[in-house]
Amino acid sequence: MPTLSEGVRHLPGFLDRAAQEALVEAVRAVVREAPLFVPVMPRTGKEMSVRMTNCGSLGWVTDKERGYRYQEVHPITGKPWPAIPESLLALWADTAGYPAPPQACLVNFYTETARMGVHQDRDEDEFAAPVVSVSLGDSCLFRIGGTRRGDKTVSVKLQSGDVVVMGGAGRLAYHGVDRIYPGTSTLLRSPGRINLTLRRVTKPGSDAAT
Repeated sequence: MPTLSEGVRHLPGFLDRAAQEALVEAVRAVVREAPLFVPVMPRTGKEMSVRMTNCGSLGWVTDKERGYRYQEVHPITGKPWPAIPESLLALWADTAGYPAPPQACLVNFYTETARMGVHQDRDEDEFAAPVVSVSLGDSCLFRIGGTRRGDKTVSVKLQSGDVVVMGGAGRLAYHGVDRIYPGTSTLLRSPGRINLTLRRVTKPGSDAAT
């Protein structure tokens, strides 16, 4: 097991098969209400290789004109995001060590060829809350470093049911997904990986808090 950045915890096999299957059904219900869409990079408009959606009172989006941000409605349907499933709220309560619930759950779907470049999750106002990430489906090679882009990185193979918590000194660690390992899971109907990322966006008690 590689040594991860301070504040970063890898919880292998946190969800058993039954819990994973139930969570996939909950995600499918979210997607029926808030369809997957292809996000694009700010300024360039280049499409990302993942498809995404959200659930919660806020959702993370990006486009060429306005860049990275959180908003209350789906960018295509204009409807509010569906609620975060109760099972994910319970998972947050079990792992986050933070007194307020998450406001956003980003749903990323990776095909066999999708990637995610190394980046920080820093579009939130509340860095005291961790980012809690859940892996479902095919395994991936997850890379994580320190809080500076040039810091040394380590790679971890994340499997279906694994949870990663990025908090404390590791809240702003650079991280990304270098590859998907097709055929390593039978959880999903077709090859690929779902990543669920729970986030607190605003400080509890702030005017914007929900």
